[in-house]
Amino acid sequence: MQIMLLQNKKTAIAGAGPVGLTMARLLQQNGINVTVYERDKDPKSRIWGGTLDLHKGSGQDAMQKAGLLDGYYEKAIPMGRIMTDHLGNVLFSKETSEEEQYNNPEINRNDLRTLLISSLEKDTVVWDRKLIKIEKQKDQWILHFENGTVETADFIIGANGGMTAIRKYLTDTEVEFTGTYMIQGEVSEPELKCPDFYKLCDDKILMTSYNGNSLVANPKNSKVLSYNVIFKMPETLELDFQNPERIIQYILERFNDWSVVYQQLFNSTSFFTGLPTKKISVEKPWKNNRPIPITLIGDAAHLMPPFAGQGANIGLLDALILSENLLNTDFETIQEAVYNYELQMQVYAAKAQEETRINEIEMLKKDFTFLKFVD
Repeated sequence: MQIMLLQNKKTAIAGAGPVGLTMARLLQQNGINVTVYERDKDPKSRIWGGTLDLHKGSGQDAMQKAGLLDGYYEKAIPMGRIMTDHLGNVLFSKETSEEEQYNNPEINRNDLRTLLISSLEKDTVVWDRKLIKIEKQKDQWILHFENGTVETADFIIGANGGMTAIRKYLTDTEVEFTGTYMIQGEVSEPELKCPDFYKLCDDKILMTSYNGNSLVANPKNSKVLSYNVIFKMPETLELDFQNPERIIQYILERFNDWSVVYQQLFNSTSFFTGLPTKKISVEKPWKNNRPIPITLIGDAAHLMPPFAGQGANIGLLDALILSENLLNTDFETIQEAVYNYELQMQVYAAKAQEETRINEIEMLKKDFTFLKFVD
């Protein structure tokens, strides 16, 4: 009888995002000793950002294998799509039918984290652990954290985002800027603060694009309305996100030919963040000289912009395939199981990145419409 590859091994997962937590669940439910190290101070630390929609064939498959698909459906909201022009006219509106309600409902990031954490054994996640360095010591990894603590592991899975310190052990590929900038905003009590825009959304994901500026908004992201404004990255851009009034002024200047209904949204926003969009190519083969097992999943492996809704879904597919390999006794070593996962990942992640690249190009066109992306 063959022994599971990770039996009597200590597995460390860096990052308690959806991908890292799902990976932990998939291993732990099969008796694997796994610990997740997360830089957030505690489980109540709020994750900021838009909702996630998990797809059949990737994200939902991973949740099903983790025994959490029903929990996802309970917390997620099926949402239609509405496309408007820059003057506030509705061009296209589509409700989610009863048959479509489980296709890709939207879930708040904090709700998803809570669902995943509650599925894990107590103290699986160790908080306030920002990983800054790893090093080899005999046949183990030594993990160094920003607060001075040190841990050991027989196997490391990096799920801690595109800027992870782990990547250099697997690939020399650098993070690339894709040329787009996104400002993300939130409005609390939108029905009171921006009632006209809230009504325009009609409880759907709203999409608008005009003259190289795009807007995507979700009026039902838990208790807030969240949105992104998207545009080609200027050569020089200095934004102080500690000063919301300055950000509002900048957006209003960019969108000065848009209807007052959108200006109402921007003026009602009290919290902003922003970032240039980035990617990590998976085209270059990864290093195979790894005597101590280590790999990457999610954004750490294949960071991509959100323009095809694939990032989290591809990351969850990583967790599903890697966990199945590690629990498959047909592989003789952990490294063999890992390399097989990586070869598969580089194919499907490259395809998702190409889809994202095409969408990004289209979104920045002056005459672009979202119609081609509305099913």
